[in-house]
Amino acid sequence: MRILAVIPARGGSKGLPGKNIKNLAGKPLLAYSAEAAFRSKLITKTILSTDDEQIAQVGKDLGLEVPFLRPSELALDHTPTVPVIQHALSFMEKEDIFDAICLLQVTSPFRKEGLIDEAISKFIESKADSLVTVLRVPDHFNPHWTFEADNEGNLKIATGENELITRRQNLPPAYFRDGSIYLVKKEVLMGGSLYGKRMSYFENDPKYYVNIDTIEDWVKAENLILKL
Repeated sequence: MRILAVIPARGGSKGLPGKNIKNLAGKPLLAYSAEAAFRSKLITKTILSTDDEQIAQVGKDLGLEVPFLRPSELALDHTPTVPVIQHALSFMEKEDIFDAICLLQVTSPFRKEGLIDEAISKFIESKADSLVTVLRVPDHFNPHWTFEADNEGNLKIATGENELITRRQNLPPAYFRDGSIYLVKKEVLMGGSLYGKRMSYFENDPKYYVNIDTIEDWVKAENLILKL
C-alpha cells in the first residue's frame, strides 16, 4: 500500500501563536511529527501542508518536502481537515499515485517508537475504510454512565438504555480519538470523509498523550517530555 503522510501546519494559530515552530525541549514542535514519519518504514512519502513561508522553511530545514504553499482559503480558523488533506493529495497525485493517507497532527507530538507502522499494519489487515489511534475513556466518563437531560428536565442514560449498568466490570470499553494518527483510504477521503463506514482503531499508550492548543497544554508537554 502506497501511503502519503500529510503534516498540516497553518500559520494563523490563535490559541498559542506560532506553536507549530515554537521550540519544545530544544527543537520545533513540527520536528516531532516529522521525525516520527521519517522513522516509518511503511510511509511512502511525507509532505508538509502549510500556508506560512516561515513554517515552510522550518519544515525544509527538517528535511520535509514542501511541494506547495496551501491556499489561504484552506488556512482559516475554522477550515475543516478534509479539504486540506484532499488538496494535498490532489496536488501530489499530479505526479504520483497513493492508496491511502496518513494524517499526522503537529499538536500531538509524542508517538512511541514504531507506533505509525503498527497502526498502518493493522489498517491494512483490517481492510477498514479508516483507522484512528485512541485511548480508553475512564470508566466514570463511559457513555453508559453518562446522562442527557430530556425535554421535561429529567435525566436519561446517554446510550438510550432504560437501566444503568451497575458494575464497573460490566461496562463495555469506550474510546476517544487521541489525535496522534489518522489513516484513511484515498477513495473515502476524496468522497468527503475522514472515516468512512468501517473505522478501525489502534489503542495508544496514554503516557504519550497531549494535545497542544493552549499555553497550559504547552506546559503539560514540557513536563511530559521529561518523563518519556
